[in-house]
Order: sequence, then C-alpha cells, then structure tokens
Amino acid sequence: MDTVEKIVEDFASDMALNPFSSGTRLRDMIRAIRACKTAAEERAVVRRECAAIRAAISGDGQDLRHRNMAKLMFIHMLGYPTHFGQMECLKLIAAAGYPEKRIGYLGLMLLLDERQEVLMLVTNSLKQDLNHSNQFIVGLALCALGNICSAEMARDLAPEVERLMRSRDANTKKKAALCSVRIVRKVPDLAENFMGLAASLLKEKHHGVLISAVQLCTELCKASKDALEYLRKNCIEGLVRILRDVSNSSYAPEYDVAGISDPFLHIRVLKLMRMLGQGDADCSDYMNDILAQVATKTESNKNAGNAILYECVETIMGIEATSGLRVLAINILGRFLSNRDNNIRYVALNILMRAITVDAQAVQRHRVTILECVKDADASIRKRALDLVYLLVNDTNVKPLTKELVDYLQVADPDFKEDLTAKICSIAEKFSQEKLWYLDQMFKVLSLAGNHVKDDVWHALIVVISNASELQGYSVRSLYTALQAYSEQGSLLRVAVWCIGEYGEMLVNNVGMLEAEGPITVTESDAVDAVELGLNRYSPDVTTRSMCLVALLKLSSRFPSMSERIKQIVSQNKENMVLELQQRSIEFGSIIQRHQSIRSSLLERMPVLDEAAYLVKRASATQATIPAYKPAAVTPGGLKLPNGVAKPAAAPLVDLLDLSSDDAPVTSAASATTAPSDFLQDLLGIGGTNLSTAGAPSSASTDILMDLLSMGSSPSQNGLPSPGLSSPALEKKPVSAAPQCQIVTLMPQELNPLLLHLKLWICSTVCHQVHPFLDLKILARQ
Repeated sequence: MDTVEKIVEDFASDMALNPFSSGTRLRDMIRAIRACKTAAEERAVVRRECAAIRAAISGDGQDLRHRNMAKLMFIHMLGYPTHFGQMECLKLIAAAGYPEKRIGYLGLMLLLDERQEVLMLVTNSLKQDLNHSNQFIVGLALCALGNICSAEMARDLAPEVERLMRSRDANTKKKAALCSVRIVRKVPDLAENFMGLAASLLKEKHHGVLISAVQLCTELCKASKDALEYLRKNCIEGLVRILRDVSNSSYAPEYDVAGISDPFLHIRVLKLMRMLGQGDADCSDYMNDILAQVATKTESNKNAGNAILYECVETIMGIEATSGLRVLAINILGRFLSNRDNNIRYVALNILMRAITVDAQAVQRHRVTILECVKDADASIRKRALDLVYLLVNDTNVKPLTKELVDYLQVADPDFKEDLTAKICSIAEKFSQEKLWYLDQMFKVLSLAGNHVKDDVWHALIVVISNASELQGYSVRSLYTALQAYSEQGSLLRVAVWCIGEYGEMLVNNVGMLEAEGPITVTESDAVDAVELGLNRYSPDVTTRSMCLVALLKLSSRFPSMSERIKQIVSQNKENMVLELQQRSIEFGSIIQRHQSIRSSLLERMPVLDEAAYLVKRASATQATIPAYKPAAVTPGGLKLPNGVAKPAAAPLVDLLDLSSDDAPVTSAASATTAPSDFLQDLLGIGGTNLSTAGAPSSASTDILMDLLSMGSSPSQNGLPSPGLSSPALEKKPVSAAPQCQIVTLMPQELNPLLLHLKLWICSTVCHQVHPFLDLKILARQ
C-alpha cells in the first residue's frame, strides 16, 4: 500500500510540475516536442501530455475539449496511438458551436476510418448537420462524409446528399457532388440516382461545380453501363460547350495558370470525353472539331499547356477520331520529342508506342527525331526510344535504321550496349532479306560490342554460316580481318576461331571470292597465329580456350606443314589446372603426333547444321513463360534428320558399355585385340595378349577401325555393299552418308576411364552426334 501511495503522490507531483497540462496550448506542446534532442525525450513529452489529456477526458473538461483534440491530432500525425480520443470527436461533433464541430470533424477524418465501429454512432449527427441552416456546418458534414463514409452510411445519407446537390449555394453543390463520388464508389447501385443531377450540374457557370460534376460523371461511367449510355446522350453537348468556353474565355485571375485558363477543368473534361467517345463513332464525330481547336490553339511553351496537349492527344488516340486528327495528335508528340524536358519526351515516347498500332505511317514521319532520342543522355529515354525504333522497323526501312543503330553502337555507353546489341541482332534476324546483309551486320555488331552479345546470338550466326556454303569463304575472311582489329571482343573471337578451324583452307587460298570483295594475303602461319592469340588472351574463359584447341587440332589436318607448331601450342595445356583443357591437350597432342593416318577422317568438316531444328530449340529455351518444347512422337523412320542420318534409338550408358546385358553381342578376343604395334591399340592403350589372327586380312588396323565405327560389319547390318571399305574410301565418303552410331562393346580390360573417354570420343565425333560448336567435346565422365 505504501508503494501504491508513493506512486500516486509522484504522479500528482509530476502533474503539478508538468508544464504540459490539459490547459497547455497547442503551439507550446509543438515547441516542446521540437526542442527534444532524442527520441526518448520526445516519447516522454508525448506520454506526459497524453496522460494529461486522459485525465481531462475522465474529468469531463468541457472548456478544453477542442484544445485537447487538436493536440491529439498532432500526436496522431507523429505516429503515436490516440484511440482513446475517438469518443471525444463524437462529443465535439454533437456540440452546437461551429469551432467545436470543425475540430470534431477534422479529428473524425484523421483518427477514424470506415472500418471503425465507432463511426456508426456519428450517422445521426451527420444527418442533423446535413440539414443544418448554416451552410458552413453543412460543408463540414459533406467533407467528412466524402472522406470516411462506409457503404451503410452511404445508403442512409444518400437522399440528403441528393437534396443538397440542388442547393443554390455553389460551394454546397460542389461539396455534395464530391461526396456523391464517394457514395457511388461505395455503392454502385446508387449510380442511377445521380445521373440526372450530374448532367444538370454541367450547365453551371462556377468552375468548382463544373470540375466536381465532371468528376462525378467520370465515376458514374465507371460504375454503370447504363449511366455511360445516358451520359453519352445527354452530356456530350454540354462538355463541348464547357471546353469551348474555357478555351475562348478571356483572362480571369482566379482561374489563370501560366496564361492558360483553368487547365484543371480542361484536363478533367478531356478525360471524360475520352471515356464517352471510346467505341462510339457518333460521339467521337461530335467532339472532333473541339479537339482540333484545343490541339491547335493551346500554347506548348508552358507546362500547363503541355499537360492539356498531352490529355488532348490521349483523347484523340482513345476515341474513333478521323485520320487527319490522329496525324495532328502524332505531330504534337513529335514536337514533344524536341522538348528539353525529359518528362515530356518520355511520355511522348510512351504514347507513340501505343499510337504505332493505330497509325504507323504517321509515326514513321518522326523516325529521325526518335532515332535522336536513342542517343539521349537520359537512360530511361534511350531505352524507351530503342523499343519504339524496334517497333518502327519494317521491310522497307530495315537497312537505314539498322545502319543508324550500328553506327551509334561505336559511341554508346557500355551500360546501354547490351540492350542495343540485342535489338540490332533481333532486327537483323527478323527482317534480313539476304544472308550476305545479315552476316555483314552481325560481323559489325560482334566487332563493336562482342562482349555484350549473348551466347544464343553467336550460336545462331554459326548455324547460318554452316548453311551458307557460298558465303563460308567470305565469312572466314571477314572474321579474320575483324579479329585483327577487335581481338578483345569475346564473341567475335569464338565465331572467328570456329570458322578458321572449319574453313581455314578457304581463308588461305581465297576460296569463294565475291565480286565486291578484295583478296587478302593470309598464310597458314597467320591463321595459326590468330587462333593462338585467342588461346593466350582468354585464359580464364574455358569455353573460348576449348574452341581454340579444337580449331588448332582441325588446322593440323588442314595445314600438315604446321602440325609440329600446333602440337607445341596444344601441349602447353597438358598441366593446366582445368581438367577440361588438360584432357583436350593430352588427347589432341596424341592424335597429332602418333595417329596421322586417321586424323583426316577424324577431323572432317562439320556437316551442315539443321537451322530449323536449332531455331525451334532456341525459341523454346527463350520463352520462359511457355512450357519447354516437346517434339511430337514419331514412328520409327518417320523423323528426318540432316544429311539423311536416321536417328538411332536412345540407349542408356550401361547398354552402351554392355555391362549388364547378357544377350548383347560380344566381340571375341581375337577381334578386340591386335598386335602391340597397331596404331588403334596404341591409341586406346589396350594391353592384351597377342592372340592368333589367322585368317584376318592384312590391313588389320583398318578393319578394327571400321568395326569400332560400325562401318566394317556385314551388309545386312549396315546396308553397305559387300566389299569392305578402306580408309581412302572413308575419306572420300560424302558427309550426307554419315554412318549410324551403333553400340560399342568394351572388354573388361578396356574400362580404364581415359580409355573410355577416348573410345566414346572417336565414336561420337565421327558420327557427328556432339555439340555443334565443340564437336570434339568428350561426352562421358567416369
């Protein structure tokens, strides 16, 4: 008990010494709160003041109730809880005087919302104040009702609001119209009660009443289709009259903004006209003349005028306007693009992107200005202008537009180059009418921004080069020339290295020269130098270095005189920390040094890549929102693959290795092993016992190679003529007759991991069933 008494005494002393008693003025409390140096001090001041207000509320202090409510509203704006003062709002609203009601309604709008159950208690007070003889008290009630009324309150008080909309006082009618907007939003079924009143308010002269009436009409159009049809029949004439009067009115100081009469009313009326004219030819035809007048008479050197022009253009593009009026609107947007204000240019680009679907020819007239926006210093404008240029491209202007974009690519910011290159590549792929032009544009993009090009772009370029046999020589020469000047571009290097490896002899011998192309002098050593440069420059990039090693291996077959130098370059990666590069280096070096007899057939030129299949695969991979592409089921033999190769049945790795199948064919020891001096045995490292080979043909090594590649079996198995194939026949065999990959049986002594890699590699490489760009990629890891 002593403790409780002490606490009460301390609290009483604090209240006596506290300068923030319930009688403290609002300005004194604000001054004290602002003088606090820490958040803790502020909380202490607010806590003491709230305690004083609670004490005053419980003591029923009538004289200071409005002052306490004012302080509670300030405390509420600071973020502190003030729910204990909600009932005080109701008491102030029920008071007779205007000052008390003003504070009460203000507190009601700040401290409560439509979800509070306490709000239902104020419905009767609102109804009494709406019928009050004092227009200012009526205005307070309308403002409060328009801000916080719920659906139940809207149904109860809607008749009072309808009556007030017929009042003679302009301010009362304006506030009643705004309150009706809230009522229609909460209860759309009441829209029919306000249609006639809204149409009648459009005949008023007071601009405040007109703006409120236009806003009410806009809300009615959103709430009810019947109201939309009613307003189309009864309000179009009034809206046109309002817009004409405002546009032609003389100077009025109370409505003037930067020399323009009431731009707010302009904009509201234009928005409502857009809603009424959308999809209605008669209404659109009636408002065409006034829209043309506003578009031509409004000054564009002021921000208020630009706002009106913007809404006018939006309205013209949104209704069933004539073609001449649309051209006028698009010309206004063209003037916007020349404005120095970034915001105006940005909104103009946004509207033009929508307008291009309506009148593309009119937008095309401003193509030069739009291209200048692509070079703007503002990043958002650049990006939006680039999107618009992409929409402007067609078969007739693709070449000049692409040239402009490629020229700008040289000076574009690094952050913008990725988007710019993506658009240029997409345009070139979509609208290319000839492969030569497409290749030229892609070579320029790779030269100027190769590090910003995505992988699927240069993959597609390689597919196109593979299919354009008449342009392969031109492509490899162009890429080699570009590589001398832009060797730091990664994607350019990859494509160039791939082409040099495939078509190196065309580069050296100037094969396939075009009429407009000048000959270049490139030696075999120069071609190897170009690949070696890429191998040394891009040491962290495993993909690029792998492609360089493959290209060097292929050049060793194309240029036999450079084999020794290539072997030295390849062997530099034998101790590389990256297993992929180390393995390639060891295997490729072994092929160059010890197995020259099979190198030419092993390193044949890649077959023509299936462009259609690649495009389908690429499209399915890029569409993230669409499920992955699943080819339709086909009957055996019904699926046609490039070069006439029939796709073999997929077999698991265990079947390939023949480790778990008892009835799979097993080769005999005599056919699996040969003399130690045999090159194939030496390549695979098979260390078996020298068994008898009686009855075997003299070219045992060739037979074993044919058996390994499924080429030396009986005619009934592979469909070949009965005479056996020799190694020269294999070299002269056209690519279109590539053999079908079959199961390779491995003996137990062959299951060394490296030997497995080599055997799978030879089988998959000769059958061309590998990655189209890394055709010597090892397919299995054990």
